[in-house]
Amino acid sequence: MAQNKRIVTFGEIMLRLQPFGHRRILQADRYEAVFGGGEANVAVSLAQMGERVSYLTKLPDNAVAQRCVNELRGWGVDVSAIVRGGERMGIYYCEKGAGPRGSVVVYDRAHSAFCEMTADEIDPRVLDDAQWLHFTGISPAVSDTAAQTTARLLEAARARGVTVSCDLNYRNKLWSKDKARRVMSDLMRYVDVLISNEEDCKDVFGIAAANSDVTRGELDADAYAALADRVREMFPNISKVAFTLRESISASVNRWSGILCDGDGCYRSAKYTIQIVDRVGGGDSFGAGLIYALTNGYDAQHAIDYAVAASALKHTVEGDFNVASVAEIEKLCKGDGSGRVQR
Repeated sequence: MAQNKRIVTFGEIMLRLQPFGHRRILQADRYEAVFGGGEANVAVSLAQMGERVSYLTKLPDNAVAQRCVNELRGWGVDVSAIVRGGERMGIYYCEKGAGPRGSVVVYDRAHSAFCEMTADEIDPRVLDDAQWLHFTGISPAVSDTAAQTTARLLEAARARGVTVSCDLNYRNKLWSKDKARRVMSDLMRYVDVLISNEEDCKDVFGIAAANSDVTRGELDADAYAALADRVREMFPNISKVAFTLRESISASVNRWSGILCDGDGCYRSAKYTIQIVDRVGGGDSFGAGLIYALTNGYDAQHAIDYAVAASALKHTVEGDFNVASVAEIEKLCKGDGSGRVQR
């Protein structure tokens, strides 16, 4: 592991409120409180893998936000660059699905501290000794101000030669497809590694994989390889495109795999059938696994195998954060998914 490098992630972390068990929001009379957000989830996962990782966001100066900062610090994430100020922390309510009933997310994040964060509040020196910067399409989606701040940070990363990864993470509750296409297409000029799921490229760039039906859980890996080629033709600076491929049998059972494409070819992972405990953060754990693998010199096949194994394990963990070690992930990569008690 190259201990001199540092990875920076940028985005909003929110208070996650969820009914206990599989109760619906309409049934809930109390909620369990945890924290989560795409880029924070990536930061925590990377810290569990032993990486030096810093998280950049803006949080209000109150006790709830301080509890969040303490949580991140407790998982080994550097929180020294977090900006404090603003009126509130974003909240999201998560109703976990089961069987044929899908999970439901309700956002309460308008006018959060992160939504109103300006580029002038970021000290670009946070990137001075960084090797990698990760963001998602959620960050520019939450407000025009956040989009401008994201663009300025990416410019600073490009000027310093920092590798940039982006998980498209389209959220139709945050912005329209037309606006997402305009904003994200412009930001792609700064991106080296693009991460997407089965639908994001269609929603954001208007290009789709053939012979695939996400609703029915029917995905054609060859079509996603062709889709990756189209992405790289549209944005020539992108060197690698990775897809998570989720075949949804139900909200409780999914088949999970991935594909990584670069200038040398496309590489497919093993496919896992997973009994889902909590799927929120599954894509983020994939991103963290991919970043870890690429920054540590894994070849493309090992990188996609590692990223998919990491995210398969995350689906068995409650909460947004993936609590999985390199040894556990590599063990699954090698085919040991028996789930036997470790004594």
